[in-house]
Amino acid sequence: MCGIVGAVSTRNIVPVLVEGLKRLEYRGYDSCGVAVHQDNRLRRTRSTSRVAELDALVLADAVQGGTGIAHTRWATHGVPAVHNAHPHFSGDKIALVHNGIIENHDELRAELRAKGYVFESQTDTEVIAHLVHQLYDGDLFDAVQRATTRLKGAYAIAVFCRDEPQRVVGAREGSPLVLGVGAKGSGENFLASDAMALAGVTDQIVYLEEGDVVDLQLGKHWISARQADGSFERIQREVRTVHAHTGAAELGPYRHYMQKEIFEQPRAIADTLEAVAGISPELFGDGAYRIFKDIDCVLILACGTSSYAGMTAKYWLEAIAGIPCNVEIASEYRYRDSVPNPRQLIVTISQSGETADTIAALKHARSLGQAHTLTVCNVGTSAMVRECVLHFLTHAGVEIGVASTKAFTTQLVALFLLTLVLAQQRGRLSADQEAEHIKALRHLPAAVQAVLALEPQIMAWAEDFAKKENALFLGRGMHYPVALEGALKLKEISYIHAEAYPAGELKHGPLALVTSAMPVVTIAPNDALLEKLKSNLQEVRARGGELFVFADADTQIESEPGVRVIRMPEHYGALSPILHVVPLQLLAYHTACARGTDVDKPRNLAKSVTVE
Repeated sequence: MCGIVGAVSTRNIVPVLVEGLKRLEYRGYDSCGVAVHQDNRLRRTRSTSRVAELDALVLADAVQGGTGIAHTRWATHGVPAVHNAHPHFSGDKIALVHNGIIENHDELRAELRAKGYVFESQTDTEVIAHLVHQLYDGDLFDAVQRATTRLKGAYAIAVFCRDEPQRVVGAREGSPLVLGVGAKGSGENFLASDAMALAGVTDQIVYLEEGDVVDLQLGKHWISARQADGSFERIQREVRTVHAHTGAAELGPYRHYMQKEIFEQPRAIADTLEAVAGISPELFGDGAYRIFKDIDCVLILACGTSSYAGMTAKYWLEAIAGIPCNVEIASEYRYRDSVPNPRQLIVTISQSGETADTIAALKHARSLGQAHTLTVCNVGTSAMVRECVLHFLTHAGVEIGVASTKAFTTQLVALFLLTLVLAQQRGRLSADQEAEHIKALRHLPAAVQAVLALEPQIMAWAEDFAKKENALFLGRGMHYPVALEGALKLKEISYIHAEAYPAGELKHGPLALVTSAMPVVTIAPNDALLEKLKSNLQEVRARGGELFVFADADTQIESEPGVRVIRMPEHYGALSPILHVVPLQLLAYHTACARGTDVDKPRNLAKSVTVE
């Protein structure tokens, strides 16, 4: 993985391919490359630097052609190096790029080596290129179809052949791939892992389904779908008009996209709430009323930041709606023996809607007879939305920074709405309570804006944090998941080791780590656990630890030697986690800036994780 662009055209397509890669840079990558059909041969350029350098290299090497593929790679098999970068060649005939992971690559590699194929990389991708070459008998589409029946794992591929100019073949299984239909009369057709890569080129998009193989030629394309018996059948897929939000990629006055996206949160929350006039099951789609009446518990499946949104929602769902809720890490759920419940609502959470682990967990849940499915997602055309019966779209807009910010807070808004709907259906939400909650939600954008005004104070803290190598984050109750999210943000972009604990667990082990060199970040809302939390803070001070406290105004926690306090503008009740996560985002961001890390593209990470 991470990004694919391909094209068939009569013009030099290299500028379009490179521009497509630039639009996918936000996903994170460690190498990139482009290959074209030029002068009846395969030509390619690869780099372990940024796409801008690749652009300069293709110009210097005069790489140009009407048929080509391009790729940004996030390393899985093999270190980030030019010889492992895509596109991969098989001899002088086949060029191929690939997102995903091939699980049976060792078996196929041994088989192909026995047939005389020589491998130049450590990647699983090169196995696919040689397999297509070995199966090729004059028809690339047929060779790719046959090759996919041998592959186990997840993949999106784009491939072309020296002997068939003006033809590119793509295939997908477990990793996203779209077909872009060029303007009428142009004859052009395109492939990409994300429609955003084709913004400005075409807005006519076909979302390929699992098992699809697509053939692109000048002025025509067709799709075959793999059937249960392994055969392929020609099918039609809907062509949709998709307007990619290219304007969202402009930095404006901000230093990084992450900073921009932190400050976009009031607007993102307002946009997410725009269509919410009241609490109603229809917020989650047709048939929601019937499904919500039939359920007796909730299972949330998610990964990373989205799983912390789910953990926060568990507190809401059980306290407000009175419905049992479990939260599972998606990558673990599908590999353990669980007890299925056909009356359980399966809720998946994903910014991209393409997270491979979460999609696989969703399919596993359905295979166990759990048909009631709902997704909270930021991309309406994603696989997750198509796979679930119900959905709620957050309107965070394009999120480019790898470390999620506005996607997280809008997920929390969506999950709070779900809580209110289920509370209403279970007779636990009066009209007065509904009105109060709606009022609080409407005020959220202004409340978040007030928190953002704390940035100068947080910047001062960040200067000290930048000198540290470890940190602890503490929270209690529904603020414990917020502490987890704060620790994740810090480690993701500043590379400071950070852990989070429920504050009450401090004396059960983590207290052994506390010294004057270990900053302890504490979330201190004025809630029922405040006095317990104050006792935990004293435990830290007694061991010489240095406290950094985000406290509600009326908590009576004062700054003193060893205790630094930033006061939140207001206490926000059940919605407090949404406000308290914002200063933690800012702390991580400014600490990373002070340490000079690549904030938007942290090392080893990708934005959309489409492999297991």
